[in-house]
Amino acid sequence: MHISTVEAKVRYSETDQMGVVYHANYLVWMEMGRSELIEDLGFHYAEMERMGILAPVYNVDVNYKKPCKYGEKIVIKTWIEQYNGVRIVYGYEIYNGSGELAATGTSSHVCVKKDQFRPISVRNILPDWHEAYERAKKK
Repeated sequence: MHISTVEAKVRYSETDQMGVVYHANYLVWMEMGRSELIEDLGFHYAEMERMGILAPVYNVDVNYKKPCKYGEKIVIKTWIEQYNGVRIVYGYEIYNGSGELAATGTSSHVCVKKDQFRPISVRNILPDWHEAYERAKKK
């Protein structure tokens, strides 16, 4: 299983009055992790979109465990939790500046043709992505 790691610094705009990260910002960090993972595998979302293929989220789940605070460096770990050739579930762990597990989560995606918004088979339409995802997914 391939795990991608990306670091970020918590910005003031991501926090509330208490200096604690607002919950929706974890979704942005998950997207950062997902993009990094895809790049680790040798691909980019932009190239898929140029082909007229999108990967919308159809489910997201986040469990908040410890706060992340303004100024801290966070670590986002991302991997492919499940993949079946059509649906992709990414897994995430986000660690706060103290190295504590701050949040866990998953996001579920399905690739669709932009003009029809109907699911496609990654296996058939993007065989290089399919092979890379098969090699990288959680066993």
